[in-house]
Amino acid sequence: MRILDRYILSRFVFNFVSSFVILMFIFIFQTIWLFIDDIAGKGLDIIIIGKFLFYLLPDLTEKVLPLTVLLSSILTFGSIAENYEFAAMKASGISLQRSMLSLIIFVVLLGGVTFFFANNVIPLSQRKIYNLRRNIAKVKPAAVVAEGVFSDFEGMNIKVDEKYGENDRFLKNVIIHIKSKTNLNTTVIKSKTGELISSEDSDLIQLVLHDGHYYEDIVTKSNDSKMQFPFAQANFDTYTMNIEIPDINNDELEEERDISTDKMKNISRLSKDIDSLRGDNYRIVRAFSKNIESRIGLFAPLVIKNKDSVKADMVSKKDSITAEKAKLARANTALQDSIKENFLVLFPEWQQLQILSSAKNATSSILGSVTGKKEEMQKRYKIYNMHILSLHSKYALAFSCIILFFVGAPLGAIIRKGGLGLPMVIAIVLFLIYYFIGVFAGNYSKEGNIHPMLGAWIATLIMLPLGIFLTKRATEDKGMVDFGFITDFFKKLFKKKDKS
Repeated sequence: MRILDRYILSRFVFNFVSSFVILMFIFIFQTIWLFIDDIAGKGLDIIIIGKFLFYLLPDLTEKVLPLTVLLSSILTFGSIAENYEFAAMKASGISLQRSMLSLIIFVVLLGGVTFFFANNVIPLSQRKIYNLRRNIAKVKPAAVVAEGVFSDFEGMNIKVDEKYGENDRFLKNVIIHIKSKTNLNTTVIKSKTGELISSEDSDLIQLVLHDGHYYEDIVTKSNDSKMQFPFAQANFDTYTMNIEIPDINNDELEEERDISTDKMKNISRLSKDIDSLRGDNYRIVRAFSKNIESRIGLFAPLVIKNKDSVKADMVSKKDSITAEKAKLARANTALQDSIKENFLVLFPEWQQLQILSSAKNATSSILGSVTGKKEEMQKRYKIYNMHILSLHSKYALAFSCIILFFVGAPLGAIIRKGGLGLPMVIAIVLFLIYYFIGVFAGNYSKEGNIHPMLGAWIATLIMLPLGIFLTKRATEDKGMVDFGFITDFFKKLFKKKDKS
């Protein structure tokens, strides 16, 4: 039995390693095409590009591992069944579950390694790739200037409509906002064209602008001058800006920042941040609710006087209430009818206009506040949902390797086909179903349409009954789908007709 376990395990490991290398190679090329705009034509050397791709490998492993387990299990058991080795095992009294025992232990260990990888290596690689991309943009100005959006660079924001020419050095329709020491945009420069001029021997890069306009708010210390809003403006044919850039070295490219997203955190950090985000969101909602209640006067507590004073007031007013009761009763009916139609009749006409205007302004202000707070809370709850999704995705990734093995192994035994033909097609189809279900569920959970925990687990949970079904069919030595009951039904039906 040990020889059989070693034989099956060795074939599975060989298929696993070869499939992993092939799939990783394919995914790397896909990644290169996705990030070609970040690395092509930016003047980056091969070492920086190599680091860029190396830091992307762990994130690719998260996608490649489940597909590798599925494909290698189909290849292993498909080739064994194709060569009638399973028939020999069953003749010797070895069941399918017994032949899978060594692989089950291997896949469970692989799931533990995958969990460690997802909890420690992938967050670190995400932080590294984020900092590397920011630092590449910092030391390579051509990489930081994006088309159609404002890009932050060295104390100013730059926007261009189009980049063209060698290494994207020529710019079209340039808008620059220069920040002051207080981080305010006090200077605006617009030009129709621009050019980035740099030299390997210089630490400066020249931004030459042509045919533009310069505007600057002048900051003064005098209060009288501030009320006049002084400014300076000018038109120019050519305007040159010298920008100091740091040297390209490994220290700057590896510089760490304190920015941290949900993908850059491990389980312990995610758990703490989830509790913190939940508490912060609750406090913000409660504070805003109390603020709105106080602004519109809802649930305002009644001011109750001292009991003795209240009793004395009641006794003194009892007689006057009795006298006025009859008078009020007569006017009550007419007054109620008018109030039902419009309570403003209780006030003079000039006060009615004031009440309506005040109510309109208060309502508009409250609705604006509610709309703004709603958008803010949607963003905060999206971040909260993303943290929960990332937390459960780490567990789901480890379990997906185990469950996809129980899908692929019996499936290979059923189809009885080895090689990279039909098994590869079946594995890709199943993985695409698994992957797209996970993507759609993740997007829905981020927006709060479904619970983030369900979004992380739903793809794996859908594959679980499929694995149980296929394992049961393979154990009973049946095909994937049995249409025998249909033929038996029609045979019985025709037999009855013949007898009649």
